[in-house]
Amino acid sequence: MEEELKCPVCGSLFREPIILPCSHNVCLPCARTIAVQTPDGEQHLPHAAGGLGGGAGGGGDHADKLSLYSETDSGYGSYTPSLKSPNGVRVLPMVPAPPGSSAAAARGAACSSLSSSSSSSITCPQCHRSASLDHRGLRGFQRNRLLEAIVQRYQQGRGAVQGASAAAAVAICQLCDRTPPEPAATLCEQCDVLYCAACQLKCHPSRGPFAKHRLVQPPPPPAPAEAASRSAARKYPTCPEHEMENYSMYCVSCRTPVCYLCLEEGRHCKHEVKPLGAMWKQHKMVWDQINHCTLKLRQSTGLMEYCLEVMKENDPSGFLQISDALIKRVQVSQEQWVKGALEPKVSAEFELTLDSEPLLQAIHQLDFIQMKCRAPVPPVPLLQLEKCCTRNNSVTLAWRTPPFTHSPVDGYILELDDGDGGQYREVYVGKETLCTIDGLHFNSTYNARVKAFNSSGVGPYSKTVVLQTSDVAWFTFDPNSGHRDIILSNDNQTATCSSYDDRVVLGTAAFSKGVHYWELHVDRYDNHPDPAFGVARASVVKDMMLGKDDKAWAMTEGGVCKGATVGVLLDLNKHTLTFFINGQQQGPTAFSHVDGVFMPALSLNRNVQVTLHTGLEVPTNLGRPKLSSN
Repeated sequence: MEEELKCPVCGSLFREPIILPCSHNVCLPCARTIAVQTPDGEQHLPHAAGGLGGGAGGGGDHADKLSLYSETDSGYGSYTPSLKSPNGVRVLPMVPAPPGSSAAAARGAACSSLSSSSSSSITCPQCHRSASLDHRGLRGFQRNRLLEAIVQRYQQGRGAVQGASAAAAVAICQLCDRTPPEPAATLCEQCDVLYCAACQLKCHPSRGPFAKHRLVQPPPPPAPAEAASRSAARKYPTCPEHEMENYSMYCVSCRTPVCYLCLEEGRHCKHEVKPLGAMWKQHKMVWDQINHCTLKLRQSTGLMEYCLEVMKENDPSGFLQISDALIKRVQVSQEQWVKGALEPKVSAEFELTLDSEPLLQAIHQLDFIQMKCRAPVPPVPLLQLEKCCTRNNSVTLAWRTPPFTHSPVDGYILELDDGDGGQYREVYVGKETLCTIDGLHFNSTYNARVKAFNSSGVGPYSKTVVLQTSDVAWFTFDPNSGHRDIILSNDNQTATCSSYDDRVVLGTAAFSKGVHYWELHVDRYDNHPDPAFGVARASVVKDMMLGKDDKAWAMTEGGVCKGATVGVLLDLNKHTLTFFINGQQQGPTAFSHVDGVFMPALSLNRNVQVTLHTGLEVPTNLGRPKLSSN
């Protein structure tokens, strides 16, 4: 990047750089050496082809007609290009000051003479465009503070590399009670305190409120001269025409930052202006252009690094002084490398449009209720009785929000009692308006209600709906709960087995209350071994005969043969289990003190085939109960 920071006249790093009208930069001392005055009898050519750059095609002839002002010459002199700058620009050699005069006085006289002359001009050493000077002379050109800050930062960085070891030794712990203090090992970014290793463990542990603090390597302290120059470089720039005023706006017509006095009484009063910060952020989109060109501009490393340094600056006015020229330079460099194949992503001007149609539509749709500071609670939900139903021991409920309501609804709460007229409990909370509750008691009456809620609170309950579960249970064998050797058919009502060992299968219903009866018909039985019929817990062992563990209650013998019908009576009101064969009770009550949740169960092997019959009425005598369904 160093080449980007060198003056085209003297070849050294810029000193007090000023911006010429063509957007190129030159040192203020160098500008004094190339500024010229035109004699009264000659007209100044503002855009000479050759200028002072020694270009071909007659440029030298025109240059010879111009006189170059020196620090010791108060009039006109012949132009004698006896020296050349590193960039090929012809300059007048320095002439010693006359006896008795100081260099400062000579420089002051030079500036005064250039300021007072109306025919003074300066030619850019890079593009050879000439520009006339007004009554302010060279002071009329804006100073490139952004470039000056980058040069200073570059010099500081170069100096920091050379003296890093010496600077690092200066940083010492700020909390040490030792004499002398220990060197600092870490810096806390939040506390802004330097610690040595011992003080950091003692005063800044990595726990408690300090756990989120960030510890970094301590930076080397700047030298006093460097700190002074840094603070001077960060001084907020002022308007050159109104030295007491800071820049506040950006003139779009003139493409330059202005102060408020320029807008009130200056030449920018009728120009289009925009906020300085907005234009700064808008023009910073040149970063996208730089990213787009990085891979194609490997040989333009200096320009790219200079652009990156410019992007680090936080001076809006300084950035806007050079942003247009910088964007153009990047575009030209890109076109040279890709031969016009890629279009630039960023231009110096932006066309912004505002689509106000969605906003206007939203305004037209506003009403009084939506404009309230806080929405009311939701209204009472309406139960849709035509969609509410029961099936076996499950109930389905449906509801909806009343029409023409403007209160927002975030969700609903469905409550159900215990089937005996007890307290309500929440069974569903969510945004759906349809809910099915399974696992209820058979032959029971349930009361249900629903309410809505939003950010303002909970609305009132709906009317109560009464739902009656089935008197008798309809169920089949459960293919998900049976052993993998169990084979089901006939809509999961007929079971057999592929193994010679006993395997268990359960029913799809679970009972915890009421009286229930079902039958199992033995379709095939080869007398070895006996099938087992009964009830079991859901966690019963599935690879042994039913009743062999403590989670099943079953009957395994007593008149069972091919064609027999085994009935199972589970009375959870009396907590008993009774068996029937061909309609006759098989002995006394088989089991008592039966408490909990039970599922119909069966164990069999490949010699047995059984068909299940459910939905039967409970037997009231020792005779065969009547079948209500197959």
